[in-house]
Amino acid sequence: MKGLLIPLALLLSACNPAPPPQPKTEDKPNPVFDTQIQSVRKAQAVEAQVMDAAAAQRKQIDDATQP
Repeated sequence: MKGLLIPLALLLSACNPAPPPQPKTEDKPNPVFDTQIQSVRKAQAVEAQVMDAAAAQRKQIDDATQP
């Protein structure tokens, strides 16, 4: 029994419960990601315009088909 407890105690005492500190990163964003983010925002704006136009077109069709 002692033969198991000593290696187990050594193994558990070797474990470090605290994670290592993370290195600080720069606050300056990567320019590649900036262009990607701008492209996504432009696409979202265009999508909103297309959805508004589609809703207006559906409303016109519904109004035209109403007796």
